[in-house]
Amino acid sequence: MNLLLLDQYSDPGGAQQALVELLPAIRRRGWRAIVGLPGGGKLFDVVRDIGLQVERIDCGPYHSGRKSVADMGRFLAQAPRLATQILKLAHRVEAELVYVNGPRVVPAAALAGLKCPVMFHSHSFLPPGLSRRITGLALRRMNARVVANCEFVASPWRQFVPADKISVILNGVAGPDGELVRRRNGTPRIGCIGRISPEKGQREFVSAAAQIHQALPDCRFIVYGDALFGNAEAERYAEAVRLAAVELPIEFPGWVRDVYGALAELDLLLVPSVGPEATTRVILEAFAAGVPVIAFDSGGISEVVSNGVTGVLTKSVEEMAGETVALLTGPPERREAMAKSARAEWGQRFTRENFHQQLLGAMEAWAKRSP
Repeated sequence: MNLLLLDQYSDPGGAQQALVELLPAIRRRGWRAIVGLPGGGKLFDVVRDIGLQVERIDCGPYHSGRKSVADMGRFLAQAPRLATQILKLAHRVEAELVYVNGPRVVPAAALAGLKCPVMFHSHSFLPPGLSRRITGLALRRMNARVVANCEFVASPWRQFVPADKISVILNGVAGPDGELVRRRNGTPRIGCIGRISPEKGQREFVSAAAQIHQALPDCRFIVYGDALFGNAEAERYAEAVRLAAVELPIEFPGWVRDVYGALAELDLLLVPSVGPEATTRVILEAFAAGVPVIAFDSGGISEVVSNGVTGVLTKSVEEMAGETVALLTGPPERREAMAKSARAEWGQRFTRENFHQQLLGAMEAWAKRSP
């Protein structure tokens, strides 16, 4: 099968990592593919190293979150040129399916007048507004299929796309290579892992850390991650997080490539994602690593975390801090049982192999349909 794969970023993020991990599976099936990426980020070299052709497309840069007037102006100016690029790339690879890995590329794909089926992979919740409506109408125009990583993320598209063209395929992640060597005993270490941005809740993590530190002064805290995509607003947020943490025992080691190496150093992972979060890969990685998770009950997180069984769901900073203290000072058997249940859940539902089998099967089936 011949594919054109499009993304709205060329810097690493959760959706981009999912695409990168999919590429070797595509090659193993013997499928031919071209990847279209904007900008000049690290993913160009990653895709080339995998052995696939990658081409630059015009998309952005845009601010994450709600779009500015300048963003909308740039989008309108770029759309016709991007549509032309998409059509040329589709012709070059003789595409039997165009796979779009982000909403910002969808309207241009609709303008391109593609003759093959289109699949949109929705990784994040798009809030109400003009961007959602434009994207939804473009999906309807193309008769596109939507794959979402949870029901929460799928819900906005149901007013635009028929139910039989929307699938929920939960993410999957690779487990650690071999048996994970976990740190034993010593000072409790509590971490937060992810792109530093308001929706990921690092400020809330710092607030929870302050309360936990009062109750358990020996605890140490780690914020893995960095502000990405060259976003000045995200950089300002990252600086505000660091300033808020000045009086606390919090480390900021930056972006981590070896997530399981980072998880091996933690006794507990906090996921204080706020607002319209999806399911977040790091929870599944913590499941695979056997690290207990305490998360905010936001977005689609409750679709992967069973409260009290595979993790703990909380509603506020105060509740998150209280549950952390209770888990760390309570019987260790509770943490061990939670970690064991979470790892078993990963093995049954959230492996990368299971995810790829479902997603590639959906792509193959949709490619056989007429647009």
